[in-house]
Amino acid sequence: MKDLKELLDYQEDKNIMALLPIFVFIVLFVGSGIITGDFYLMPTTMAFLVALFVALLQNKKFSFEEKLVVAASGAGDVNIITMCIIYLLAGVFSAVVTAAGGVTSTVNFALSIIPVDFAVTGLFLMGCFISLAMGTSCGTIAALAPISVDIATKTGYNPAMCIGAVVCGAMFGDNLSMISDTTIAAVRTQGCEMSDKFKANFKIVLPAAIATVLIFYSISSGNAYVANTDLQYNVIQIVPYLLILVGALFGVNVFALLGGGTIVSIFVGLYTGTFTAGNILGLTGKGLSGMYEISIIAILAACISALVRMNGGFKWILDSVQGRVGGYKGGQFGIGALVLMMDFATANNTIAIVLAAPLAKQIAETFKISAKRSASLLDIFSSVGQGLIPYGAQLLSAAALTGLTPLVIMPYLYYPILMLVCVVAYILMSKEGE
Repeated sequence: MKDLKELLDYQEDKNIMALLPIFVFIVLFVGSGIITGDFYLMPTTMAFLVALFVALLQNKKFSFEEKLVVAASGAGDVNIITMCIIYLLAGVFSAVVTAAGGVTSTVNFALSIIPVDFAVTGLFLMGCFISLAMGTSCGTIAALAPISVDIATKTGYNPAMCIGAVVCGAMFGDNLSMISDTTIAAVRTQGCEMSDKFKANFKIVLPAAIATVLIFYSISSGNAYVANTDLQYNVIQIVPYLLILVGALFGVNVFALLGGGTIVSIFVGLYTGTFTAGNILGLTGKGLSGMYEISIIAILAACISALVRMNGGFKWILDSVQGRVGGYKGGQFGIGALVLMMDFATANNTIAIVLAAPLAKQIAETFKISAKRSASLLDIFSSVGQGLIPYGAQLLSAAALTGLTPLVIMPYLYYPILMLVCVVAYILMSKEGE
């Protein structure tokens, strides 16, 4: 076996065939649903596993064992491990707070004070608020997914539309939050101030957010839906979610937030008698096991990404974009296309930003694009990709938590689409020197 550092640093010259595993996954995951009409037929983990096997068969320069080492290094990335821990904590919180009556009481309380036809719009706005404060789209989805399901059940709205509103809101904060890892990565790599990047982003995404509110309200208002159950609630059972909201507002770490929310939910459940002390271990175990699949998917995707990188897939993307960039506006589109393609390849917007950042900075310097603008473009385009790809963590976790598939949720992802429209318009109207 080659030296470990040498092995992990190795990259082939640009090679489009290195992207084959990604195409294999898309064909299996999407194609099976189109052909059979059943998008639940192909398990996501199986599609990823086949794609990983294809990646391991590529590049005959290395032994199978060496390629496994590279794949394992991708799985061990700090972002992936962090994501998996968040998934597991979110699963435990979701299971315990649901058993404690928190979801039902929160939904009933919300429906008792706001019109039913504003419920879906409210989910989007709650997602915006929590993600902006918490800085994590996956954490936001984990917190609001059970609420979206219960609202759908009690109002008759399409569950896919309800969770779609949550995902849209989650992507709003993921892109704008001061403590989001994507924001931090974009700012640090491009060398600009956090506040400058925030202002640049906000001007672009605000019209998209307003348009999304109007769309969700227009498609959910005026219907004859009414809450189909007695809206009884217990204020004490709402406390865990209030803790999440307040904690997020004050920038509490997501691990502390989910852990604290779980502990409070346990006390609430014991106090109200919804479960006993003997049920706690069973509930936490159920919550953990419910997130095993999404955790495995995150690991498999990271393994594939590491092999794609080694086999020259990322270099092909970099060279393809670099060779087609020209002019001030062209340079901005080049930065956007670069990070968007990286996100499609890695299914992780933070990693996509980190990989695309050096070339993005070079493009920005060449065509006199300001650092705040290049950071803004990196963050926005990566959020667009991450919010739309069916194999991204956001849609996969939303699907896992609601029992749906990413493909049935995608028609309701208005915000990422509108964000793309707004950023394209922003670039077309931009003038050199801004």
